[in-house]
Amino acid sequence: MKKIKIITAFLWLITLNVLAQQPTPQWRPVYHFTSPTNWLNDPNGLIYLNGEFHLYFQYNPFENKWGHMSWGHATSKDLVNWKNLPVAIPEKITKDTTTMIFSGSAVLDKNNVSGLGNGKAPILAFYTADLPKQHNESQYMAYSNDGGLTFTNYAKNPIIDLNKKDFRDPNVWWHEASKQWIMTVAMVDEHQARFYGSKNLKDWTMLSDFGKQGSQGSGWECPFMVPLAVNGNKSNTKWILVISLFGPKGPTMQYFIGDFDGKTFKNDNDAKLTLLIDEGDSFYAGIPWNDAPKNQRILLGWLQPGGKETFPWKGQMSIPRDLALKTTPDGVRLFQQPTSFITDNLKKHSAGNFITKQNVSLNGNTDLGTSKNTYWIDAEFSVSDAKNIGFKIAQLKDEKGNILKEIEVGYDVVKKQIYVDCSRSEKGIKNDKNIFQSANVNPSKDKIKLQILLDKSSLEVFGNGGEKVITTMVFPDERAMGFSAFATGGKAILNNLKVWDLSKGK
Repeated sequence: MKKIKIITAFLWLITLNVLAQQPTPQWRPVYHFTSPTNWLNDPNGLIYLNGEFHLYFQYNPFENKWGHMSWGHATSKDLVNWKNLPVAIPEKITKDTTTMIFSGSAVLDKNNVSGLGNGKAPILAFYTADLPKQHNESQYMAYSNDGGLTFTNYAKNPIIDLNKKDFRDPNVWWHEASKQWIMTVAMVDEHQARFYGSKNLKDWTMLSDFGKQGSQGSGWECPFMVPLAVNGNKSNTKWILVISLFGPKGPTMQYFIGDFDGKTFKNDNDAKLTLLIDEGDSFYAGIPWNDAPKNQRILLGWLQPGGKETFPWKGQMSIPRDLALKTTPDGVRLFQQPTSFITDNLKKHSAGNFITKQNVSLNGNTDLGTSKNTYWIDAEFSVSDAKNIGFKIAQLKDEKGNILKEIEVGYDVVKKQIYVDCSRSEKGIKNDKNIFQSANVNPSKDKIKLQILLDKSSLEVFGNGGEKVITTMVFPDERAMGFSAFATGGKAILNNLKVWDLSKGK
């Protein structure tokens, strides 16, 4: 009898394992990057070279869960279609030491100041070497002379070692005014970003620390800093310093606006003010591309996977976002828009499959048909009469047309908030406190603009040209393909509507 129980238990475990490995194509994104198989997280080493965007990323080459951290690699010419390449920097395991390749950045050493080039400018990757057995994180460098396909570790690693357990995520960039390379790296438990300077990319001098401002939350991670012209005026340039951390909703990113003189960053705002990159519960560990065309600052983040298992992959990237600083009634603030590299080519990416409508009168629900949950909505509403306007997406209907499940993405005219309401779709999947998410956005001349990017299991909502963004993960039923526009509490006009189908037949 005991043997039978053991066999039964064993077969049950096998069954659970098989069920956990069931493919989930209904949730695999189409126009957001994900790896063909296995776990991915933070974007790393973003660099633009010879007409291609290089994306390195935290990757487990062996399993569909976190572990064996290495740098995966993919390239794209348009930020939608990606070519997956072999692992660029693999985890190193010896008899005594395991070295996991944590997050970092990459630069092109155009003048070969490092001396590591082989007749041409090398690509230098900077990453955190995590040694779990030694409880140590230090900063390493590796170099590539084959266009970033493979890397060789620098013989004199580590380049910076403080004998600390949590000291990570080096982001390296050129500071023209001080004629030096700057590294921004996280002093995790101290809630600080530390700056180092170098002339040759090998020897680094500590410059200053910035921290203990804004949200303390959890430990600080993945810092980066870029200059942005305020309102497009290059004579008025400010620096934004961005930090990833965990807050009340979970993963989040905050930013500071100020000045950087080649040594010290000074915050323009009150030290207690917290400014968020994204108001949702999924956007994390974002960094920008180095050397992007036209000096554009294009941010890419990791979308934390959420409450459902996916197979044979887990984890995806956000839509790449162009960054800008604009003056608002509250002061200078960061705006984000899906990058023009994609928006300028939506007609091509949708193969011409799009609908457009103008001056649609809304009072209640207006059905817009069905989709494959891989679309991109651009809409503008007049909001003077209705109390709530927006869209109901991923709708699941019964045989009589009754709505069983849906996600509501809209604007609350009274509270002046964009919002994502998942109360009719994601209960038991999402944390209860994140079932409803919102962000304050004032209408402009009684109009509100919404951009809604639904890609199977990711949802990104941009309000009023990217003044506020809400990003979250959703897991709709594969039959939940309806969507509609709505207005409640009064009439509204949907002035302009464009919907691109980006399913590519999938």
